[in-house]
Amino acid sequence: MAQEKKGLIARMLEGKERSEEYARSTLPTNRWQLFWDIFKGNFGKIVKVNLLILLFFIPFILVIVYFMLINNGNGVMYPFGANLAIGYPAEPNTAGLSEMLTLQSEALMYGAFVIASFIAAVGLAGGMYVIRNMVWTEGIFVANDFWRGVKLNYGNALQAALFFCIVTLIGKSLINLTEFTFAIQEVSKVQRVFFRISQAFSGILIALAALMSLWMIALGVNYKQGVWTLIKNSFLMTIGMLPQSVFFGALALIPFAVFLLGNIIPLFTVLGVIFALLFSFAFALLVWLDFAQWAFDKFINPKIEGAKVGRGIYNKDGTSAASGGESAAAAEYQRAILAAGKSKLVSRPIKPIDDSLQVYELPSSFTREDLQKLRESKQNIADDTAAYEEEHKNDLRYVEYNKQFEEREKALQDETDKKGRKKKRKPPKMLGQ
Repeated sequence: MAQEKKGLIARMLEGKERSEEYARSTLPTNRWQLFWDIFKGNFGKIVKVNLLILLFFIPFILVIVYFMLINNGNGVMYPFGANLAIGYPAEPNTAGLSEMLTLQSEALMYGAFVIASFIAAVGLAGGMYVIRNMVWTEGIFVANDFWRGVKLNYGNALQAALFFCIVTLIGKSLINLTEFTFAIQEVSKVQRVFFRISQAFSGILIALAALMSLWMIALGVNYKQGVWTLIKNSFLMTIGMLPQSVFFGALALIPFAVFLLGNIIPLFTVLGVIFALLFSFAFALLVWLDFAQWAFDKFINPKIEGAKVGRGIYNKDGTSAASGGESAAAAEYQRAILAAGKSKLVSRPIKPIDDSLQVYELPSSFTREDLQKLRESKQNIADDTAAYEEEHKNDLRYVEYNKQFEEREKALQDETDKKGRKKKRKPPKMLGQ
């Protein structure tokens, strides 16, 4: 009895984690579950990665703060909204001054972004490599993997950052130049329509460059490609999956969008700073790379020989949701089961321990009648266990588990029989014998 109690306590302490059914149920079966598992299960590592990324984005942040202060200073120094002697020409003439200052300051700011990209690419390269490995559910050491990612992916990260910053510099300069033209001279209606269309096109171009840059990050950290091939493939992925790209791109930037609400409620500015310190950069990469991995499993990996499909997820039917074939996690899980060998604890039903039947305890002075009661109590437990096993032997989990080994044994037997038949065959007679 004491031994049975010890076994019950051990089961309570170990929990259900040792059972094969629990091992299956804890694996994520889709990318949404995988994202949540990573975010809640690796939050400490996400914070560390985010701080490392943030460290190399400090020049970017300083550029933004510097030019915000300049714009606010211009608003105070120049009388853009002042009452300059209504009815009389203003001296000096301030027409187009605001647009000219905006054109100059934003051109300098986005030009500074291009320079800051060389530093920010260090954080981006390391961060996207670590997050990629999280999405693949590989074991990571944040510091080591971060610097390894810098060595492997700095070029790709810099390409994506420069591409976005240069396109944005050109697009915003064209938009601001149009506004400056409207302010300093009269234009016809046709010219105005043409300029407005060019402004809209510039805005679309910037948005397209932003999505392409995200795809360049995902493609660069997964596949080896040249610069022009990377740009071409990122354009194809952006156009081919435009609704999904817009949705997940917006979802990834939600922590940064909190800053925009700071103009309404100052508390959101504080929250934005906290989010940026804790997880904003890593969150954006996690959302995007998780989505990108789904897209790659659906459109690219099945067509590449040797490429793994369904990294990090496991479907209950043993197949990858992306390709219809066996996922990497499922295949690894099956190999582990077969390598460990058939377990008697998993292959058949075992009745849970309860207090419905107990072994008769012999008194200190016992008789033959007491021994008979002991034998009967043990037999009752054995019969009850056998009845439970017979009742549950056709449960799906036991049938599936045993089927794997039956198929393996049958394949081995067929292979043995085939070799035996080959040995029994007589060699063909040579001509002339």
